[in-house]
Amino acid sequence: MPTSVQLIALLQDSLFLTNTYISIHLVRIDERTTNIVILAGETIQVEITPSGRRIIR
Repeated sequence: MPTSVQLIALLQDSLFLTNTYISIHLVRIDERTTNIVILAGETIQVEITPSGRRIIR
């Protein structure tokens, strides 16, 4: 179950990506780490930790 901080960060990231016309291909929770993973565009991968920290690869 995602935390409220993760959900807010997910909403912010989703708005930013779609406002810049970058398509979001996948949003999923990694069951091992409880991070939310977003795959977008050709090469963008964002992980949101339970504390709301973003890891961009």
